[in-house]
Amino acid sequence: MQRVPARRRFLKAGMAASAALVVTPWGLAQPRPDLTHVSIAVAGKGSFGHLPMVLAEQLDFFREENLDVEIAEHGVWSAAQKALLAGTVDLCAGAFTDLAVPAARAAGCQSIVLQGRTPQLAFGVSTHAIPGYRGLEDLRGRRIGISAPGSSDHLMAHRVMAAAGILEGELNYTFVGQAAGTLAAVRSGQVDALCSAEPLVTLLEQKGELKIIADSRTLRHSADIFGGPMPSACVYAARAFIAGHPRACQGIANALVRALKWLQTAGPRDIIRTVPEPFLQGDRAVYLAALANLRETFSPDGMLPQEGARTAIKAIAEFEARPGASPISASGLYSNDFARQAKERFRA
Repeated sequence: MQRVPARRRFLKAGMAASAALVVTPWGLAQPRPDLTHVSIAVAGKGSFGHLPMVLAEQLDFFREENLDVEIAEHGVWSAAQKALLAGTVDLCAGAFTDLAVPAARAAGCQSIVLQGRTPQLAFGVSTHAIPGYRGLEDLRGRRIGISAPGSSDHLMAHRVMAAAGILEGELNYTFVGQAAGTLAAVRSGQVDALCSAEPLVTLLEQKGELKIIADSRTLRHSADIFGGPMPSACVYAARAFIAGHPRACQGIANALVRALKWLQTAGPRDIIRTVPEPFLQGDRAVYLAALANLRETFSPDGMLPQEGARTAIKAIAEFEARPGASPISASGLYSNDFARQAKERFRA
């Protein structure tokens, strides 16, 4: 088996050494030495933002590109990115805005294929904590739940509150982690408001526990919040890796664009049969309702629009607002070369 030069120290030795297998007509598993092993770090693999990557994995689109792809869960976005920058994985699946982090820019990280055209987040108020909510002013000094500092939900909450003239210092952010911790935080009264992702938002909304006040689950509403198209979930890598392994990068882009095209016409039953059961979080109806809210936000072809890159960089600059900070070049943070070839191949 060919290997790209990454070291996955955090994985079990047996997993790192295992060969890719294929079932023969006689039912025997045989090694596939022709597959190139590639590792991708991710935070929240089961989130809708990374659904195209999960579909590519489950539908064997990666293997059909001669890739043995290992998707490693890291819990929070910063840990996934650190794994990439440390060289323990080859690529990272995360938000496009993650590429604006100084360490990622220093490493020359670039997005090679886009998964989502919006952050797919909703900002809501706990109906239990603030039953008489009237407007954003009611959130001044309140506890707002986000997954982690610097995350996409942090950026969106900041954007919404800043538009109302409420500054970071007037807010009390509470870090609640991923889905299980977020649900517990709302129901136990640890937070008064929440910026989070699907399917948790739909679950709380259906139960009458969350009143949505800002929404990036549609293209129009996301553009209203950010002032233009706001790309989010993508797969990126350091330029040194991209330059050294163009075939692997093209294979990743091919598989994801193919999955995106499949998703455009797949019915609810197709998706439920394909997505791993744990990702449904025990409620298929809520999962499908959440997916229906997001269908238009998935990229149709993996291409990252120039205007979207500019919107994202502007949002990051306003979020960080560091005096004397040098401007960020949006064009250096992504390449559409691989996605373009995949789009032509699959007529996406």
